[in-house]
Amino acid sequence: MIAAVATAAAILTATGLPAATAAPSDCPSLNVVAVPGTWETSRDDPQQGMLAQVTRGLPGKVRTDYVSYAATALPWEGEVYGRSKREAVNTARDMISKMASRCGATHYALLGYSQGADAAGDLAAEIGTGLGVVSPDKVVAVGLLSDPRRSATDALVGPAVPGAGAGGARVGGFGWLSPKVRTFCAAGDLYCSVPNDDLAGRFAGFATQLSAPDPLQIPNYAFTLQSILAEALGPGSTAILSAPSDDPAGEQWVRQVQQFLTSGVHQSYPRYVVDHNGATATAWLHNWLADAADENP
Repeated sequence: MIAAVATAAAILTATGLPAATAAPSDCPSLNVVAVPGTWETSRDDPQQGMLAQVTRGLPGKVRTDYVSYAATALPWEGEVYGRSKREAVNTARDMISKMASRCGATHYALLGYSQGADAAGDLAAEIGTGLGVVSPDKVVAVGLLSDPRRSATDALVGPAVPGAGAGGARVGGFGWLSPKVRTFCAAGDLYCSVPNDDLAGRFAGFATQLSAPDPLQIPNYAFTLQSILAEALGPGSTAILSAPSDDPAGEQWVRQVQQFLTSGVHQSYPRYVVDHNGATATAWLHNWLADAADENP
């Protein structure tokens, strides 16, 4: 038997075919790749932000990797939103690619909050449509908190909210990953819930996505612009023209944004109850990932 094994190994070597090797002992069963939101992390000072409440204390052989990136939105902060998000997508993709190259049996979960949800969602869509660095069956869960590209057809956990994300929905959605994606959007969060007829809000979100155009997203840009023109141009123009002179539509929209920013709703997910058991969005996600970890021991 020993001689037969040695002979087989010699044949594999002689023919140039690699002999099977065991995965390194430090390979996780589940690799959670988490992308924090705007201003929650940076290249120089990696932080976990809100998502720490999701990933802390996961059972089993789980490894959590946090994506550090610019996490800015405005030019005077460093990077404009579009370039910052693209850095997050590229970094997360590279993390998964490196893990997959050495740990073939590892499965993955993607998490994101705010700008991080935008990036994690784009990467999930890439994988789900067969264009990713791993096959869709390797991803067991995708959790998105306040996704600026939330679609009305995405699987929402929690009370229904109007419209969709400010940046417009992803063309093709999440493909084969759709059954594994859960999105969370608190009522009144303008990042993930802009009414379809809100012309100003939708154009503002569209402009943010275009702040550093990504050639791979051109079909999405065209789809978003077409949706805005079809759904919001008529009602939005009517609202602008019918606004009273002493309270023009522009001032109404600025006031709406100011109220949103001071409300704290965008930061409410650790308190935002999403089911009848009283679980908050972050607790629900933690329990969901814990179940996924148990299923991939």
